[in-house]
Amino acid sequence: MPNGWRRLAALAALAGAALLAAGCTSSSAQGTNAPDGTIIAVGAENEYADVIQQVGGKYVQVSAIMSNPGTDPHTFEASASVGRLVNAARLVVQNGLGYDTFMDTIEKAVPDSGRRTIVVQKLLGLPDSTPNPHLWYDPATMPKVADVIADNLAAIQPGHAAYFKANAKTFADSLKPWINAIGTFKQHYPGTPVATTEPVADYLLQALGAGNKTPWAFQADVMNGTDPSAQDVAIERSLFTEHKVKVFLYNQQVTDSLTESFISLARANRIPVVGVYETMPGPGYHYQSWMLAEVRDLQKAVAGQVSSEHL
Repeated sequence: MPNGWRRLAALAALAGAALLAAGCTSSSAQGTNAPDGTIIAVGAENEYADVIQQVGGKYVQVSAIMSNPGTDPHTFEASASVGRLVNAARLVVQNGLGYDTFMDTIEKAVPDSGRRTIVVQKLLGLPDSTPNPHLWYDPATMPKVADVIADNLAAIQPGHAAYFKANAKTFADSLKPWINAIGTFKQHYPGTPVATTEPVADYLLQALGAGNKTPWAFQADVMNGTDPSAQDVAIERSLFTEHKVKVFLYNQQVTDSLTESFISLARANRIPVVGVYETMPGPGYHYQSWMLAEVRDLQKAVAGQVSSEHL
């Protein structure tokens, strides 16, 4: 488990208990189609489930394990129903990098040679030491995921291969407004200094050409549920009191007294605050509209001093 993801340490045991409670064994019926012939698929996070649905269309029946934007994904506890979902799936998409370790535990406890599993970390060729697991914020990630989803669905139902491939292309094309918005921001606001609590949107900030002034150690500590050092807290405070940043981004799903203190400090220093999400907010959002909304909120903050703490 990379880089001190201590809050995930207990999930393996919890997942194993969930499987036992569900009565799942290696002899259970696994990897079957739904009664109507659609492919049963699971996305460990709802952003991946959304892409599966967009690529698979009418030929898939998709479930998301983590979908509540009010829940901290790092402390998610697997239940018996999670074991049953994974047990029945023909296709699973998960993040990797220790973000959804409970999925590995379930899959190993209920092996199925017919179940196809896409681990985005492996798809991107990233080592376990990669410090930031929020891969879906990288604009290059989801087009690759969509293509591989199409390939795997086509392997399960070859007769619909052209349909899946066309949907993957449609999905990639639908990302263009987001990509264009990123380019526009980078052109008009190059090097925008920002502060964050966690590295949730760091990949997107890099694409935007923004400069994250928050120390990495501070971001990693907050992400891992560890108290940041007094020195890093002081540096973070100075970003607001000395007006070194133009925007403050925080993980809208995970707040505590420390985060709230920085939100208050940003407001007191007239620095706009933008909330970012780890799992796709709903209802009404798809992956591409969610990402576009995050960029637009950041642009409103930089251009017009407008805070957007909720989508």
